[in-house]
Amino acid sequence: MARTGGMWAALALAGCAAVPAERPVSPAEPGAPLSVLRPPPPGARTAEAFDTTTPAERAAATAAPRAPEALLGRTVASLGDPADPGFWAVTPLVARVQPGRLVDSATGFSVLVELRPREAEAGAGTLVSLPALRALGVPLTALREISVFGAAP
Repeated sequence: MARTGGMWAALALAGCAAVPAERPVSPAEPGAPLSVLRPPPPGARTAEAFDTTTPAERAAATAAPRAPEALLGRTVASLGDPADPGFWAVTPLVARVQPGRLVDSATGFSVLVELRPREAEAGAGTLVSLPALRALGVPLTALREISVFGAAP
């Protein structure tokens, strides 16, 4: 198991070079303050090192939604690129980038995220950022059914 984890960390680190330096990002909730996404430090090997979100950002992401929302569907979630910072989900349930919320069926926890479209050919499941999975209380190696909500029409 340790060897697999080490191999995973090495593969995850390989993608770090493609992550740009700190960049501002629009929040998942309209009207929320702009966040700065910080890439993980070189040599990051643990979930804590890859999760560069601040306590304030985590609190904002787990707050109740302020806008009406609608269930877009249920999907199986797995860990996305751990070197891509912030709260996001790449899902085939949306056709454009938009604010949304994920709810874990097992824990009942929810997190506000940026929903990003995923081509159907790329897979049927949803890739979720490391900070979002942690906020949901989902083990990083788990495949978990989640509900995806987006802005109400």
